[in-house]
Amino acid sequence: MAERVLVAVAWPYVNGPPHLGHIAGNVLPADIFARYNRLAGNDVLMVSGSDMHGTPTMLAARREGISPRELAERYHRVFAETNERMGFSFDLYTHTDTENHHAVTQGMFKRLLENDYLVEGVQSMPYCLVEQRFLSDRFVEGVCPHCGFDGARGDQCDNCGNTVDPSELGNIRCKEDGSTPEFRDTTHFFLRLSAFQDRLTEWISAQKQWRPNVRNFSLGMLREGLKDRAITRDIDWGVAVPVDGYDDKRIYVWFEAVIGYLSASIEWAQRSGNPDAWKAWWEEKDARAFYFQGKDNIPFHTIVWPAMLMGHGDLNLPHDVPANEFLTLEGRPLSTSSGWAVWLPDYLERYDPDPLRYYLTVIMPETSDSDFTWDGFLQANNNELVATFGNLVHRVLTLTTRNFDNAVPEPGEMGPEETAALEACDTALSAVAGHLERRNFRDGLRAVMALAQHGNRYVDARAPWVQVKEDRAAAATTLWTALNIAETLRTVSYPYLPHSAQRLHELLGHEGDVLSSGWQRREPTPGTTLPSPSPMFKKLEESIVEEEAERLSAASAR
Repeated sequence: MAERVLVAVAWPYVNGPPHLGHIAGNVLPADIFARYNRLAGNDVLMVSGSDMHGTPTMLAARREGISPRELAERYHRVFAETNERMGFSFDLYTHTDTENHHAVTQGMFKRLLENDYLVEGVQSMPYCLVEQRFLSDRFVEGVCPHCGFDGARGDQCDNCGNTVDPSELGNIRCKEDGSTPEFRDTTHFFLRLSAFQDRLTEWISAQKQWRPNVRNFSLGMLREGLKDRAITRDIDWGVAVPVDGYDDKRIYVWFEAVIGYLSASIEWAQRSGNPDAWKAWWEEKDARAFYFQGKDNIPFHTIVWPAMLMGHGDLNLPHDVPANEFLTLEGRPLSTSSGWAVWLPDYLERYDPDPLRYYLTVIMPETSDSDFTWDGFLQANNNELVATFGNLVHRVLTLTTRNFDNAVPEPGEMGPEETAALEACDTALSAVAGHLERRNFRDGLRAVMALAQHGNRYVDARAPWVQVKEDRAAAATTLWTALNIAETLRTVSYPYLPHSAQRLHELLGHEGDVLSSGWQRREPTPGTTLPSPSPMFKKLEESIVEEEAERLSAASAR
């Protein structure tokens, strides 16, 4: 029976173009998972969008001298276009400045207020004497009270991942001008996180399917004790507070953005012509929700959002929050401000999307930080995609079309080598599925490539280029068996390499798309016409390593 699977992907700030860090931690693993589940026959809803109201967007807009909306809309278009070019299969990629999102956010606010989980309170907030205004969290920085990092923001420390209150920062300063703010009282609404302390502890303790780093980090926060958090701010960019007397304040982004998963699902349902369709993923108890995040977003999705869902009632809690660690670039942290990044639109001007999807999966930071290098990218493309996967497919199809009139041959008697090859196909289908169901994406890809390696060994051992001269029936059996391996590779590689898998689907003589075949071994039908083969992957020149190093150096020197 088909399962309903909600794939909820972290909402990026749209204060600049997307880079490797935006996809390595959440979008790529989410898409792999969504594509597998669709192929396995499950009902998948994959949603996300651009976080238009984040303070990084406000900061970037101030630097450019334009409105936050103008800047956010510009980069939202870039993100949406890049998602499509990379093959990310969102059912809906929207943004948080839609009328629908504003309405759903205000509805959540009112529901929590009615249920007594929102209360008014006075908060002492940093006030910039130079700019004559209260400063939202990213507009101040200082020394983290938890780890001592000098550069923590007023909402969170990127060094240790802990949430922070501006009043806790040491040596606090205004982000824009470096002046020292003074603290003044201001009235805000607070989410009563403390009211969910026991329920969250009990619930998280039972989530054995979570990654240890996610579960342990969340329980560690609970052991420290949850504090109520203000969810409004003295700003004019964002969702209006649906309460009289709050005209000059807005619902703050850390509370508002997580509601985007719900609002995007509702928007998708409205666009589909069935406004209640979203309920199947949010209210039916057998549906499962997976929230793909970077590790800096763990507390918002294991503590804050579940508390909001509990406070609302009648909505499903996360089944898993697969949070990846960080990706570095050539041994250094990614830094957009210093130009130390690989921008995806720039990458796509020179290379195909699937080699990047492949290499980022090979080094995916599932349990620890990992490093992207251009040499690693080159080697993964040339030595693995081209020399292993692509080589197997190309020589099998070339031998078949050349010697059997461009058609799948009729196999003869199967020997032990053929039986082992077909068993390897079934093993790969089972192994890859098991890894993907457990969100172990690197291990799943290793199982894909293990099948390609088995295929190369099998073809080398049977030598159909020799058999066709001495025993044509044996050559037909060998190539038919090898086509089984190619058919299986098409299926198991599809979540990882959708463009290449579709190309292989067509090279194997099929119409439509890969999804039509399902997650199974589809035996090639003798007599099926095969098109003229062409290489699936492009070999890259070694010179790209030096060329990309020069681009990085030039960008970071500006």
